[in-house]
Amino acid sequence: MNHRIESHPILPVEPRKSIEFSWQGRKIAALEGEVISSALFADGVRVFGHHHKDGSPQGLFCANGQCSQCMVIADGLPVKSCMVQVRPGMRVEPVDGIPTLPPVRGIRGQRGVRELEAECLIIGGGPAGLSAAVELGKAGVRTLLVDDKSRLGGKLVLQTHKFFGSMEDCHAGTRGIDIAKILEAEARKHSCVELWLDTAALGVFSDGLVGVLKGGQEYVLVRPQTLLVASGAREKSLAFPGNTLPGVYGAGAFQTLVNRDLVRCSEKLFIVGGGNVGLIAGYHALQAGIPVAGLVEALPECGGYKVHEDKLRRFGVPIYTSHTVRSANGKERLESVTIARVGKDWKPLPGTERTFACDTLLVAVGLDPVDEFYHKAVEFGMAAWAAGDAGEIAEASAAMFSGRIRGLEIARALHRPVGEVPEHWARTEALLKSKPGKLGQERHPPAREGVWPVFHCRQEIPCNPCISVCRQHLIDVGPNILGTPRFKGGACTGCARCVAICPGLAITLVDYRKSKDEPTVTLAYEFSKGRINPGDKVTVLDTEGARLGDVEVAQVLPVGQGQPGLLVRVKAPTEFAVRIAGIQVQGPKESEPTKAYAPRVEDDAIICRCERVTAREIRELIRAGSRDINEIKAVTRAGMGACGSKTCNSLIKTLFRQQGVRLEDVTDNVERPLFMEAPLGAFCGCEEDSNGR
Repeated sequence: MNHRIESHPILPVEPRKSIEFSWQGRKIAALEGEVISSALFADGVRVFGHHHKDGSPQGLFCANGQCSQCMVIADGLPVKSCMVQVRPGMRVEPVDGIPTLPPVRGIRGQRGVRELEAECLIIGGGPAGLSAAVELGKAGVRTLLVDDKSRLGGKLVLQTHKFFGSMEDCHAGTRGIDIAKILEAEARKHSCVELWLDTAALGVFSDGLVGVLKGGQEYVLVRPQTLLVASGAREKSLAFPGNTLPGVYGAGAFQTLVNRDLVRCSEKLFIVGGGNVGLIAGYHALQAGIPVAGLVEALPECGGYKVHEDKLRRFGVPIYTSHTVRSANGKERLESVTIARVGKDWKPLPGTERTFACDTLLVAVGLDPVDEFYHKAVEFGMAAWAAGDAGEIAEASAAMFSGRIRGLEIARALHRPVGEVPEHWARTEALLKSKPGKLGQERHPPAREGVWPVFHCRQEIPCNPCISVCRQHLIDVGPNILGTPRFKGGACTGCARCVAICPGLAITLVDYRKSKDEPTVTLAYEFSKGRINPGDKVTVLDTEGARLGDVEVAQVLPVGQGQPGLLVRVKAPTEFAVRIAGIQVQGPKESEPTKAYAPRVEDDAIICRCERVTAREIRELIRAGSRDINEIKAVTRAGMGACGSKTCNSLIKTLFRQQGVRLEDVTDNVERPLFMEAPLGAFCGCEEDSNGR
């Protein structure tokens, strides 16, 4: 069965060579360069194996190489299916129980371990790492940048939406996928900057060496004079009954499948988490034609930008604040999600449960920095810096600036004549890291004449591309980019450039020139062109998603300049024309709850995915007096699995807090010397054969 996205309103769907591999002896077609997990999802496979401890089904979770829940056996070897590309003729099998490894037939072709030096080693090729590489390249610093993916850009390659910030400083109004290409091109201009893709950093050692696995095959020891850790963040997990069912996975994993690999991985999904990641993932789902049954946020308000929240509401997605996931339900894979309202004690209130049929639950409850490389380097006395999410969780626009600043700081430390870091860089970085500010009121046109831009963004956030594109200079946001935009007045020409560039799709244009009683309203529309045509009747909604009425589509226009997206003009009655903020994309039937509710045992929630350790087992040890995570690991094996406690350590700390134990009184987990798994043969300098052995 084909679950590929054949057309997308933003992403080009280009033909790629098809290759064949097998899954459990059955032939499957993959696309050249595709990883195993995406090829399996495209064929409808969601269960990748069963755990040896309790037979529970296993599937994808992070799609980022940080966990090991997507493990499969490829040509006889256990691999992370989200990180290994399909090879023609590859034989892939599920991991059912403890895998039997192929026999070792001796060491062949030993080549030794290569060592090299670099003035600066950058771990991570996302917005921070690439921005730093550009500054180091300008300064002539011999730089090696390593990234474990086959494409540079980090999470930028998953972002189809336009970015916030300013056009001058961080490409505001440009889509993340395009920013990744811009930064990569700038980095490649400098001959002193070397870029290694498909190269995972494994560990930082006390003698000042950093071990990396180049191309997934060759182990290389790098001795850098300076180290910049720009390795990004990993998604947090969440404990609730059924939280490891196939179909429950991170929002970033969903964006990887949909936006990077163009796989239609769901028929209907639900989201937990009202930060920017969860809100944006919901929008990406709608763009891919996937219905969203709803989104829950435990806090009374969503923590993400209000324009992202409003965008989902006015496209027809219900958002349940002060709610949490009660359970994920199903046997071999997710079949439904039960939510409930939470009280002042953050516990679910009995009798408030509602269950929604869906096959996917996206977990978007925050990020943890991938900063272990940085802390280990500091411990060993290396000259180390951190940038982007590895330093502080923030938006990608802020990561670009922190990368630029760290790059310049490193160049100065290496005695390059680059001067001081400009003061306005630090100010801009601080602004871009700003949390959402206070809410204001929408400003509506005072008169029914001429053309008026209406700004539906009411929250103070770092964003101002609308003032940059207005040729008449009629828009103002105040002394810095945190202000909300306002129309200064004047002769607006109706060019709609502000409508087209707004990252939050939060500007409309009301034109009274032809009719004061039925003006036209221009809106940005980032869905497939065939979904809307002149003459259609569409339902329009206000900023909060309330229905205003049905109106006629007058025109559907391209944005222009070769950019994806559309401008839609509708004819609307003057009494609500200025309040129109969006066109309903999803009908109410997609978000109706079912009648069924299957209560689950709360302590059945899995804390350690690798070793299937439950919340009950760990709580019992905490209540018995355990205050050492290493002791818990020794008794239960929690944190002893393949991922090295990357997903469970923070959850164990949450259990301590829930039991009233201060984290200051808890001994933390001792990290492994290697932060990522690697074939043991690589450390011996063994060559691989064509099957990766």
